[in-house]
Parts: sequence; structure tokens; C-alpha cells
Amino acid sequence: MAEDAPNADEPDEVGPPGRVRMPGWVPKAVFVFWAGYVGTLVFRWGFSQLTGLLTLLLVSLFLSFAIEPGVNRLVTRGWRRGQATALILITALVVVSLFIGAMGTLIGGQVADLLQNTDQYITRIVRFMNDNFGTKFNPKSVNDDIQDPNGGFQRFIASQRDDALRLSAVVLRGLFDVFSALFFTFYLVADGPKLRRGICSRLRPSRQVTVLKTWELAIEKTGGYLYSRALLAGISAVFHWVAFTALGIPAPIALALWVGIMSQFVPVIGAYVAGALPVLIALANPGSTPLRALLALVFITIFQQIQDYVFAPRITARTMELHPAVAFGSALAGAALLGPVGAILALPATAMVQAVVSEMGGRHGVVSSPLTSIQPRRRKRRRRHRQESERE
Repeated sequence: MAEDAPNADEPDEVGPPGRVRMPGWVPKAVFVFWAGYVGTLVFRWGFSQLTGLLTLLLVSLFLSFAIEPGVNRLVTRGWRRGQATALILITALVVVSLFIGAMGTLIGGQVADLLQNTDQYITRIVRFMNDNFGTKFNPKSVNDDIQDPNGGFQRFIASQRDDALRLSAVVLRGLFDVFSALFFTFYLVADGPKLRRGICSRLRPSRQVTVLKTWELAIEKTGGYLYSRALLAGISAVFHWVAFTALGIPAPIALALWVGIMSQFVPVIGAYVAGALPVLIALANPGSTPLRALLALVFITIFQQIQDYVFAPRITARTMELHPAVAFGSALAGAALLGPVGAILALPATAMVQAVVSEMGGRHGVVSSPLTSIQPRRRKRRRRHRQESERE
């Protein structure tokens, strides 16, 4: 009878014979999979809804890094932190508004002149094409086709009227985003010490030192980078204003500001994109000659070289200089992630990351090799050759 007793180690058969029982971990794995899938969808939806807010916070963070050195200087002179922050933000807003107003006035004036003298511009363009490309267009027939109410050009103009309302909505949305970013920036800087104390209170003392050093380095390098670029933009604007005034190009102040800002805050191609507008305006201006546009192009090209080899090394020596390839690549990556805002923020972000990485780890001497030898500048080589000749 004892031999017929069931073995305690053998599992009991449940269900029909030959059917394997489902392991207990399978339902849990299925639940975790679907819970993770649903959680991922919810996270993607929430992130897409909050992308605008996150972008505003990112812009505000970099603006706070940029203006905090100036705020700290005013605070050391007896200003209250909130008043110093408001002064710098209002000053920056006024400067940007003046620049946008100047560019808007310039573009509006050019559009109004184009609408009033359409026949003359079309005639000049058609004659230029006939003389240089061998075409045989009749200027009068082209103007008649453009002025025809039932023509394609007039129908295109009429179809764009509805876009004016959408453009107005976009402008209002942009103004709201600007003031929201300034609002966040104000509190990030004005209450910066409280914010940093709240963060550090959650960390160990050693971690607090690391966080504060990184934060201070980010403020120093980001602010220094933007200040150096602003100074270079101002120098460029002054020189271009003098040149455009001497050449008789319309709206020299607005165009000089355009060239200065674009050449410094758009990497690699900014100077050439900025220089195209003054050249086009010089060509389109009634009574102008191609020689005036050519002289403007020559001056912009020569000054860009002078700025790269004379002004920029001295001004950026104490801040942060980005390699052109790194700056261009970071701008492309920022544009791919966040559009035009990302392209603008990519430069100070890259400067900040480069500064933080440069402070990490040790430094070693570089072995001598043709691959690591840097050719000295011409001025330094001439000075060295002069010193060697004097010694002889």
C-alpha cells in the first residue's frame, strides 16, 4: 500500500492529459509589456503636448545663463537682484525691438517701392536677361501679363490674402512666447540663489560642490560666449554702417545691424547670407549701378577676413571659441531637433558642453608629429624671424 502512495515531488496533473500548464510568469510578462507600451504612448503624447513649454524653459535657461554675470555685477554695486534682472531684460528687449523695427521698416519700404515701380523693375530684369542669356522677351508684354486681373500672378496674390490672417496669428503666438520666455528668465535669475539652494538641499555636500561648479562654469562660458559675439556684432555693424553710408546704400543702419548679427550668430554661412541682402538692395535701388553692389560685396568679404583674424581671436581669447565645423554641426543638429530656435541655442549649448568637458579629466603633453603641428600665424612668424635676425 505504501508503494502506491503518490510522490510528493511530482506535480499534480491539472486539466486533460497531455496539456502543459502555462508558467506563472507569462501573465506578468504580458502585463508588463502592454503597460510599458501604453506608458510609452502616454509619454509621447504628453511630450508632444509639452514641447512648446519645454522649449520655452530651455530658452529661458540659456537666457538666464547669459544675463546672470551682468546681474551679479549690478548686485555687487548695490542693486537689488530683481531690479538688476528687470533692467537687463528690458534693455535687451528694447534693443531687439529696435532691430526688428528697423528691418521691418527697411523691408516695408522696399516692398512699397517695388509695388510703385513694378514696371521699371520688370523692364530692367527682362532687359538684363535678354542681354546676358540671349532671350527675346518683350518687357511690355510681361508687364501686361503681370497686371492682368485674370492672369496667374494676380490670382496668386489674391490667394495669399487668407494667409495674412494666419500670419497675424503666428505673430501673436510668437509675441506670447517671447514674453513667456522673459517671464521664466526673470524668475530663474531673480530667484536664482533660492533655486540653487533648493536643488543643493537634496544632495550630499560633495555633490553640491560639483553641481555649483558646473552651474558657475555654464554661466561663465555661456554668458562670455554670447557677450563676445554681441561685441563682435557691434564692431561689425559700426564698420558696415560707415561703408554702406559711404556707398550710398539705402537704410545703412538697419543693413549694418543685419550683417553684424547674422555674421556672428549664424555659424559659417551667416556672413555670406547676411551680405546677400545689402548687395541685392544695392542692385535693386533705382539709379544704382552694379559697381556699387560689387564694392559692397568686396567690403563685406574683406572685413569678414579681418574680423576672423584680427578682432575675433582677441575678443574670444577669454571666453569660448568654437571650431567652425563644430559650430556648423551643432547648428544643424539644433535645427533638426527644435527648428530655428534650436539652431540659435545650439551655439551657446555647445560652448557650455565644451567648457564642462574641458574641465573634466587631466591634461597630457602632446607628442611631436606632423599631424599635431600647428602652423603659427604670419604675424607671429614675422616677429619670430625679426627676433632671430636681431640676435644674429
